[in-house]
Amino acid sequence: MSPRYAALVRHGAYHQRAGAPSALQPFPLTDEGEEQARACGDELAAHIARDGLDLDPVVHCSCQLRAWQTATLACETLGRHGLRIAEIRQSPALAERGLGSAANLTLAEIEAVLAADPRFAPPPPGWKSDNYYRLPLQGAESMEDAGKRVAAYLRQTIGRPSPNENPRLTLYFGHGAAFRHAAHQLGVLTLDAVADLSMFHARPLHLCYMADGTWSHYGGDWKQRARGRTGLD
Repeated sequence: MSPRYAALVRHGAYHQRAGAPSALQPFPLTDEGEEQARACGDELAAHIARDGLDLDPVVHCSCQLRAWQTATLACETLGRHGLRIAEIRQSPALAERGLGSAANLTLAEIEAVLAADPRFAPPPPGWKSDNYYRLPLQGAESMEDAGKRVAAYLRQTIGRPSPNENPRLTLYFGHGAAFRHAAHQLGVLTLDAVADLSMFHARPLHLCYMADGTWSHYGGDWKQRARGRTGLD
């Protein structure tokens, strides 16, 4: 039974608003980010050739510009390697953890909003990295909420392993924290490990999906982060 493979790709470096969680920021890639995305295409092509994989012609990305640009530039590079892409399919299901009505505010601005609203208690220390904390604002998610959303999308779109086809690789372009928490939901990472890891910009992290429904880490490196550091993406 041939397994299915998923490459999770965090977007390239982009023009992020200082001090603000990334979430739904609408800004484009930097020049460095564009180069990272093109290099990602080369890396994916080498991986496909080395392991004899078929490339799923439908590529998935979030609706944020930085993820779409990363997918587009990587796919242009894959095309130059002779690999066919039929569609880049955008989905809000691949977005980073949503902050609801506080989207694109800085951490200080968000805390000031909560302090000024008599309905809400102050957020706990380190709330940004708390796996279960959800801002008490309309539309907000916890990190675990985002992980469940992304994991559900991966399960929905990866396809079932088949005995009658070559192993297939499907590409997903999105966001580091949501991907890490999805990996936890899929049984690839423990929750403790999620706190210690990040993802490199535009470097594929490969997962394997087996016919029995299990997922595992297949290739690519997680980025180690200092424990206690509050990331903004």
